[in-house]
This record gives sequence, C-alpha cells and structure tokens, in this order.
Amino acid sequence: MEGSPPPCERYVSAMLLSAAGDALGYRNQLWEYCKSGPQIHTELHELGGLPNIKAALPDWPVSDDTVLHLATAESLATGKVEEELYHELATRYISAMSDMEGRKPGPTSILGTSQLRPGEPGGYRIPFNPSGTGCGAAMRSMCIGLRYPQPSELPLLVAVSVESGKMTHNHPTGYLGSLASALFTSLSVQGVPLELWGFRLLESLPLAFEYVSCSEPGVQSHLDTWNYFRESWERYLRERGLLQGSGPAVFPSQYGPAERDAEYAKWSLDGWAGRSGHDAPMIAYDALLGAGDSWEELCSRAMFHGGDSDSTGVIAGCCWGALYGLGGVPKGNYNELEYKERLKAAADSLHKLAWKEH
Repeated sequence: MEGSPPPCERYVSAMLLSAAGDALGYRNQLWEYCKSGPQIHTELHELGGLPNIKAALPDWPVSDDTVLHLATAESLATGKVEEELYHELATRYISAMSDMEGRKPGPTSILGTSQLRPGEPGGYRIPFNPSGTGCGAAMRSMCIGLRYPQPSELPLLVAVSVESGKMTHNHPTGYLGSLASALFTSLSVQGVPLELWGFRLLESLPLAFEYVSCSEPGVQSHLDTWNYFRESWERYLRERGLLQGSGPAVFPSQYGPAERDAEYAKWSLDGWAGRSGHDAPMIAYDALLGAGDSWEELCSRAMFHGGDSDSTGVIAGCCWGALYGLGGVPKGNYNELEYKERLKAAADSLHKLAWKEH
C-alpha cells in the first residue's frame, strides 16, 4: 500500500540537516581529517558543545558532499526522467566541480566528472574503475529517496541511484553505496522501522544486480567485484542482530568515541572509516540506530568520529531530518548554512514532484 504524503517540512529538514551534518563533520577540513573521535569530542567541548555551534561561513562551510548532493537534487527537481535525467545529472556534476575551492573533492569524483560527456550518446557513462570504491556516490544520493519515496518506485530508485553513482564511482562498492543512501532516505520518508533498513538493503541488491547485468556493456568486471558490498553488510547486520530484519539492535556494552573509532575502522576497506561506498551508509545507519530521536547523540556518533565524518554526517543528517524534522536541533546548527535557500528550494520541488498524485 502506498503512503500518504509527509509534510513538506520533513523534506526541508532532510535537505537542511544533511548539509548541517556535512558542515559539522567537516569543520572546514579540521575534523574530516582528524583521526581521533575523542580529540574531536574534546575540541567540541572547548567550543561550548553542539548547541553553541553556528554552522555558517566562514568557519563552517559545506564540503563537496553538499555541493554534489545539491547537484543531484536540482537535477531531479527538473522533472526529467531516464536518459534526459542522466545527461542532466552529468552536466550538473561537471558544473559542481567548479565550486570546490576549499571543499576537498575526492580524486575519484574529479576523475569521473572529467570523463563525462553529457549530450553525446551514452555520454553519462564512464569506464569501470577498479578503485572506484569510495563514498563519493553515497554522499550525494540521499535526495533520490525523497524523489522516489514509495515502495512501488523501488525499481526507479535503484536505476537512478546506480546510474548517478556510476557517473563517478563505476564499481559496485561505490555505486551500491549510492543505492544504500537513497533507499535509507526513502525508508525514512515511509516511516519503516530502522531495524528493517539493512534487511531491505540486502533485499534490493538482486534488483540492482539485474539492472546492472542488463544495462552495463562490460558487465563481467562488475560481477567479479559485486560480493564485497553484500558480504560487508551481512557481517555488520549479523553483528547487530539485525540480519533477519528484527530488532532491537545489539551494541557493545562500551561504545564511546574511542570504541566507535575502533569499530568503524574495522568495517572499513582501507582503515579510513566511512571513506568507502559500503561503510559510509553503514556508519550513518549505525548512528541512527543508536541515537533515536536525539540530534546530539546522532552527531556524536555520525559527525564526530575519527573517519570520513562529513560523508557519514551528510547521510545520517538527511535520514534523521526526514524521520524527526527540526525539533530538538539547535537553530545555529542549520539556520545560517551555506546554500540554505537552494537546499530549501530543492526540497520543496522534490516534495511537489514526489507527491503530485496526492
């Protein structure tokens, strides 16, 4: 059964808090590249704590994550579909790369956008990249779940998240991260219990596999590298007691900033927690499970850790905003964000498109 529309404010909250999570986790490069969660928490305390942070320029810019998330959202907001949408996405991703001063875009995103040729036949596709495993696709795809929030739209969500992800991260570990972030945002809008999300992600992977098998010219490289994402998620869900989709989640008895750093690093591909397509959404999901409706606890877990904290923050913030709105969030965390008006306008357009039948 299809759901009834959430208030537009929830979409606005999702877009604003995704950018807030990005800006907080980034702290103008200082915290994204800090390898110690306990150190970040100490510095946060010295700043007067989360309620005292005004996430505004010049000290708290958004990173490449929000710039590229906006590129995705504003492409979707045009109402274009299929190939027209993919060319639009490619065009806007290229354009977004001119707004990267001080934002630290990843090398895979830089390489991928340089290979795009929007307007040419198939120009939104790039070659398979054996090292395209990073989180650059996952951290810009949450809004796809706002555009396609209904259970019946899952095939569309899969297609758009996979195609948009492949535009820079043409490797299953990279673009399946895009699917995870989009799906989790969609499940937030639907109000699906958090304990089910990981299970639903595993359920969606055969659909993605079928889509890639039918649409990708050089499919064998994808098939050969497919299993790492699924196996990583199965291992994580087993550890949390959620592999069958029933909860509650089981956490270690000691799970403070130091313990989380160790745990997050254990899930990573190369020791930098949240840097890859599988573990950026995983850390965001873990934080959502542990934080409940507490924004402060969400930030502690998803934005203030010794890993790729802006990328995990941008995903967690979006889902949390869609679930809970802006209540309980210090106004300074979102009220003067860079690109606030664009974020709100994109949210409004996506809400109208997603729920126009209603």
